[in-house]
Amino acid sequence: MLNQQTVEKLYTMRMRGMADAFLQQQEDPQNSQLSFEERFALLVDGQWNWRQTRALERRLKEARLQGNGCVEDIDFRAARGLDKPLVRSLMQDSDWVRRHQHIFLVGPTGIGKTYLARAFGQKACRGGLTAYFVTAAQLFRELELARADGSYGKRLREMAQVDALIVDDWAMAPLADGERRAFLELCDARYLTKATLLTSQLPVAKWHAQIGDPTIADSILDRLVHSAHRIELQGESMRKKRGGKEGEK
Repeated sequence: MLNQQTVEKLYTMRMRGMADAFLQQQEDPQNSQLSFEERFALLVDGQWNWRQTRALERRLKEARLQGNGCVEDIDFRAARGLDKPLVRSLMQDSDWVRRHQHIFLVGPTGIGKTYLARAFGQKACRGGLTAYFVTAAQLFRELELARADGSYGKRLREMAQVDALIVDDWAMAPLADGERRAFLELCDARYLTKATLLTSQLPVAKWHAQIGDPTIADSILDRLVHSAHRIELQGESMRKKRGGKEGEK
């Protein structure tokens, strides 16, 4: 009876991890051989692991990665010019995010840019960092809607605080005036404090023209290019090789 009350109190205090660990101790007779300190340490570990798992689940949900990209499943064997040592070094402890650097993933459609971007985002979340995955078109729609309903400043601050902003399909079409100005504001808010990953079918040399206004284009690229790692992919579409299946790696 006393044990049941203890468990109920732990659940009430939202200490589910400790409660579950306590119940597991009751079910395993070998735990009776452990000292109080050892059993208590296991309870603390149970609560700690539960909180860490919940925090990771929350970060992954908020990242909206929209896929299962992960570093362990990246296909380094495909002939597409993927620099394994570079990718591994960037993934290691998500060093690029912690150093507030940027990554440009450039290459033709179907080559695996989006999967890699999601893998970078997932690895950042697993390392305790925040990420947000969005296509360029979705990003500009979000900001436009926020401006219309008066929440633009708040939404901009939220995006500015994300450790790793991942923008897919960047520079696919020429930017409208409102889009390039909004993106410049976002770059300004994140400058030297956060990391950004852009995927694009166009080479970096053509981004200036897609942004449009030369002055704004200079400002945007100046804030991104100098601290960016370029991963340029080439070759046949991996989606085509796999018979049109999604999730190219």
